[in-house]
Amino acid sequence: MVIERTKKEIIIRLPSDIDTEGLQNLINYLVYKEATDKSQAKQADVDKLAKEIKKGWWSKNRNRFIK
Repeated sequence: MVIERTKKEIIIRLPSDIDTEGLQNLINYLVYKEATDKSQAKQADVDKLAKEIKKGWWSKNRNRFIK
C-alpha cells in the first residue's frame, strides 16, 4: 500500500488482489465521514430522526411482513 498526500488530496494505492468487500466497507465509511464532516447535529437528534424514519417505514411496510 502506498499513501501519497498532495496539496489537494490524499492518494491511496492498493494491490489489485485486495478484498473488495472490506474495501467497499472502508469506502462507505469514508463517504460517510466526508458527508458528515461539518455537521453540527447532536447524536440525540440523529437518533431521534432515525427512530422516526424507521417508524414511518414500518408503518408503510408492515403488511408486507405480517399477514
